[in-house]
Amino acid sequence: MNSSRKGADGERELAAILEAEGFRMERGGTESFGTAPDLSGLPGIHIEVKRVEKLNIFTAMAQAIRDAARFRDGYPAVFHRRNRKPWLVTMLLSDWLRMYRAALNRKPRTSADMSKRLELCPNSSMLANLEKLPNIGEFEKGEQP
Repeated sequence: MNSSRKGADGERELAAILEAEGFRMERGGTESFGTAPDLSGLPGIHIEVKRVEKLNIFTAMAQAIRDAARFRDGYPAVFHRRNRKPWLVTMLLSDWLRMYRAALNRKPRTSADMSKRLELCPNSSMLANLEKLPNIGEFEKGEQP
């Protein structure tokens, strides 16, 4: 399979996953040649999709940062995965922290405050999804996600 087709398949696959989560996604399409983002539909997030076996995450992140500035569509994020591996998202830590603080809707607190807040929302999707996380053993074997 050529890399262009694999990339387009990755965009369609990710779009389907995000749509199943309730987001209305639009693909830039392989014919856009950089004139549109890979995917749009997560407000405040610039989505750069990479569906490759060997990814230079720093090069991919640099592309996401450039494109996020050009399209002015949000924080740059690289959504990526290898064959038979789960999707991962890579962002700048500073952007992630801004988003996390906004999601908490409060100023940074101690970890004790965080634990108390999580206890108050036991139905949180974050808590519900903890048991779905991949086995850390995959990553400890030296395999890169």
